[in-house]
Amino acid sequence: MIRCLAIDDETLALDLLEDNIRQVPFLHLIKRCKNAYEAMEILQKESIDLIFLDIQMPGITGVQFLQSLQTKPMVIFITAYKQHALEGFELSVLDYLVKPVSFERFLKSANKALEFKNLKMNLQGQDIAPDYIFVNSEYNLVKIVIKEITHVEGLKDYIKIYVSGSQKPVITRLSMKAIEEKLPSGKYLRVHKSFIISVDKITSIRKNRIRLGETEVPISEHYRDNLFRIINPPN
Repeated sequence: MIRCLAIDDETLALDLLEDNIRQVPFLHLIKRCKNAYEAMEILQKESIDLIFLDIQMPGITGVQFLQSLQTKPMVIFITAYKQHALEGFELSVLDYLVKPVSFERFLKSANKALEFKNLKMNLQGQDIAPDYIFVNSEYNLVKIVIKEITHVEGLKDYIKIYVSGSQKPVITRLSMKAIEEKLPSGKYLRVHKSFIISVDKITSIRKNRIRLGETEVPISEHYRDNLFRIINPPN
């Protein structure tokens, strides 16, 4: 069962959303809210798995509300404005529905939430970490096998993830800190403010440069000692 919260400032939109939710057996509506302030109160009292969230609301918008959450449930944006789709993907929302939403499209989105929840529960039940990550790139949720990552390059607001056998990197809106936390420590090391590398993919090191096959990346003094401690541990 997926415990849901519906947030929209329009009563008719909430009525339609509630009707759709009640037609899906694995969805359970905990509360309907007219604004973000009501939703904040509910989140403090109830365990919520999924939020159906309007974007354009008075006071706090849906985007501002989502950005304020420390722990984020699954989120599906429902809005009349297509131009906010990019913001949705940057915030890693599960889906983006444009009003008016047909029940068939709503059901497809609900099934996506169920699959995501089941996957998360399965991973939590395992003793080993998953060998892949998902990132948002070019309006798609892209799966990347971790062991195939050679290195990561940080840009201003984005990162480039380079994968073995591919000439084109995966570009996604993540910070270097965020991607660093997703990768296994010891296997992937920060060697520069703008580079994370796979230790297994190192072919040579010379002065302040690391070669990963045909690619070279810089080493900064700040990270140099830690790199050598990893690749040349004391006896």
